[in-house]
Amino acid sequence: MTDEATDAAVERFLDRAAAALDDYDEGYADADATLATLRTHVDELSASVEEADGEE
Repeated sequence: MTDEATDAAVERFLDRAAAALDDYDEGYADADATLATLRTHVDELSASVEEADGEE
């Protein structure tokens, strides 16, 4: 994975994870929904890394 692609995928993950946690902190989502959202974002980050690794 190129550094730029890795940086973009990590930045996207961190932004989305922070937004999910903010929603939880503000009371817009419960713990189960927040964990499900975070799991989705982890899976997306993992898929991005695996996809980019396959391109090298």
